[in-house]
Amino acid sequence: MMNEKNLESLERILNSPKKITIIPHRNPDGDAIGSTLGLYHVLKKIGHDVHVVAPNDFPHFLAWMPASEDILIYDKNRESTSKLIADSDYIFTLDFNVLLRTGDDMEKMLQKLPNPFVMIDHHQMPGNFAELTFSNPEFGSTCELLYTILDKINFTKYIDKDAATCIYTGIVTDSGSFRFPKTNANTHRVIAALIDKGIDNPQIHNNLFDNSSYNRLQLLGRALQNMVLLPELNTSYIYLTDEDLNEFKHVKGDTEGVVNYGLSIKGIDLTSFFIERKDEGIIKISLRSQGNFDVNLLARKYFEGGGHVNAAGGKSNLSLQETIERFKEIISKHKNEFYV
Repeated sequence: MMNEKNLESLERILNSPKKITIIPHRNPDGDAIGSTLGLYHVLKKIGHDVHVVAPNDFPHFLAWMPASEDILIYDKNRESTSKLIADSDYIFTLDFNVLLRTGDDMEKMLQKLPNPFVMIDHHQMPGNFAELTFSNPEFGSTCELLYTILDKINFTKYIDKDAATCIYTGIVTDSGSFRFPKTNANTHRVIAALIDKGIDNPQIHNNLFDNSSYNRLQLLGRALQNMVLLPELNTSYIYLTDEDLNEFKHVKGDTEGVVNYGLSIKGIDLTSFFIERKDEGIIKISLRSQGNFDVNLLARKYFEGGGHVNAAGGKSNLSLQETIERFKEIISKHKNEFYV
């Protein structure tokens, strides 16, 4: 159920021109960029002064999206983007529910602002930083939630082909091309409405999934060679070292989707993907599961992260080998605690 008072407040806010900044989470994926650009197109059409400020760069395989060239990157010009955000009448945060997801530095900047926030997100356990919060983990993507909100306030008439393309992209990527459990009849009704807006859905899939570089495929091959099975725990894990990334000239987005291979093996209900990033001093962790194993709880309890029941992320400040050994120890001792 949508909070009717929040919907009325949102409609009132959007019915007169405002300065609005839209922010996705750090290391944005298809749903984060799709939802922010989808809302950007709608608000531009209404007549708002609107900008998208991403905490850091986004993957190259999303750079074809309409108006992706208009996205400002906080990490590249902190002074001007901070001023732009501070001068906003409203700050919309999409596809994340705690300010920490923007990164340590941007979080500190945002926390100091008196500006009102509007949160639109589908992750569990939302924070309380926003004046208006639209948070519903029953939706498989923020893009589907965004479309539903726009429909509730009679704003879908402002969704043109460009906005529809962006929203469709987020739904496709976060639903695993419509195969994840939260894909339901409403998802397909939204998709039908977006196709009616004139999107080229086969081309969108082409742009997303048939656009790999030779180096990316070689890196995928290395990741699959590095896969380890723990059959007695119905678990697998994959890892890439910093040397692996450098050998195949890794660029942002090259490791997208790799974690899912660890879950495609018969009998496996939990997988983890460890990426060594020496430049950041961390091990990035992606977690995926099937059925009722809750990787959100696992990530929150042990890896400073979170997400959804079947998809979550986190990080470790230990070495790659120490992180893997810790993961194996946690799973061997505590795996049964995370079945919900």
